[in-house]
Amino acid sequence: MKEIYINQSTTIIILIITAVVFAVIGILYSKKNNSLNEYLNANRSVKSSSLTASLIASCFGVWILIGPAEAATWGGVGAILGYAFGQATPFLAFYFFGKRLRKIMPNGNSLTQFVYLRFGSKVFNLVLFLTIFYMIVYLTAEVTAVAKVLKTISGIPLWQTALVILISTLSYTLYGGLKVSIFTDKIQFIIIIFFLILSLFYIFNLDSNSFRFDDLKKNSAYLLSTNYYYGYTSGITFFIAVFATNLFDQGIWQRVYAAKSINDLRVGFISSFIIVIPFIFILGFLGLVAVSTGKLNDPSTIFFSLLLDQSNSIDTLFLVGILILVLVLVISSMDTLINAISSLITVESRKFIKLKNNDYLRLSKLIIIFLSLIIFYTASQGNSVLFMFLFADLLCCAAAIPIFYGLYSKKLSSKITFTSILMGLIFGLAFFPDQSFQKSLVVGNLIDVEFFPTWFSTALLFWSFIFALLVPLLIIKFSKNNNNFNYLSLKKIKDVTT
Repeated sequence: MKEIYINQSTTIIILIITAVVFAVIGILYSKKNNSLNEYLNANRSVKSSSLTASLIASCFGVWILIGPAEAATWGGVGAILGYAFGQATPFLAFYFFGKRLRKIMPNGNSLTQFVYLRFGSKVFNLVLFLTIFYMIVYLTAEVTAVAKVLKTISGIPLWQTALVILISTLSYTLYGGLKVSIFTDKIQFIIIIFFLILSLFYIFNLDSNSFRFDDLKKNSAYLLSTNYYYGYTSGITFFIAVFATNLFDQGIWQRVYAAKSINDLRVGFISSFIIVIPFIFILGFLGLVAVSTGKLNDPSTIFFSLLLDQSNSIDTLFLVGILILVLVLVISSMDTLINAISSLITVESRKFIKLKNNDYLRLSKLIIIFLSLIIFYTASQGNSVLFMFLFADLLCCAAAIPIFYGLYSKKLSSKITFTSILMGLIFGLAFFPDQSFQKSLVVGNLIDVEFFPTWFSTALLFWSFIFALLVPLLIIKFSKNNNNFNYLSLKKIKDVTT
């Protein structure tokens, strides 16, 4: 790849202007909508069009320019399909699960409220920890990703980008909550879709990026092969990881409860499913383009490698547009995550500490600011974004089947639920690989790699997710569940905003 840099001072100016513009828009809009009800669930008044735009803008973080293409370079078509359906299918699941949860717990604001009432404090504490931890990792990965991208483009130090992005997004999100997040999402949705289409059109029309199956077969035929074992395992891994983890995304659960009606919920989530699949598939396909054209230098910057390869033919304004796309992608997902964590703390902290009703919101903001300092430090180190995502994904994966099985089965007991999640975590983490993807706690450390068959030791990521998902299922299947939970009791839950 020919190294291309936008002028560093220009990039800093664009970074600050973009960040400040959304901060000002958010703060001004928030002044008209500043109640706790607006902060947590947007007054349960969001229509389908706004819901669709918000869901896509929130879920389309800067990772879409990195993760799918990087996964395709070693997982092939299988990884692309797994990533695309893993990201899109949860929208369908949220419609069905969300419809169910709104029916049995109409005054709710989060999945964790259901978990507490259905399974008790032990399961609640575990799921609350997993959910918040996942979102903190996700937020850290987003800030890290945008900092690395801007360093690649302009050489800006990681900490400078992380600082500006965090301060600007915190300023309006902590002030306005979900209502302002959904409002800015609609603006961000238009910008994201426009520049994504423009960028993809440009990439596929560059002669140097012409994709040829013959070249791919010559360079890496296994990526297209139907007999490629790791294509299947990576595809299944990414599907399980992305699907299961998204089910615990409080930002999406907020939007489930924010929908004005069940019809708005249905249209909003199904529309998001239809829109997301082609974008993720095409962005993943760029990984195969990079392999085919011999431009696979850094798997985490494939999108930019293909886009910036012909620097002399790229208009400066176009480069500015790409920079804005990157910034808007990260801001749109960050404000959702910040508000999601804040809402969880606001709703659930009353189970741990007694304060005045309005003080819970203030407490959440202080905790978020403290967490942001940790996120800032971590993002400044520039760790692997994909690895951070996968680790957080594994944790939520272990809880997926027990929690959502309990959404329908009144017989599942709290004890079995807690045990199944804990065992899923233990088995999953025992085989989860290190950053080399060659060793895990068990394989290569406690027990020598030679004692394991090749098909197992070379696919540790896959097997760690399989264990995390299936161990809880087996425990539930072969345990005696004599519980008889009454779902009608959930309707008695009071709205915390009143």
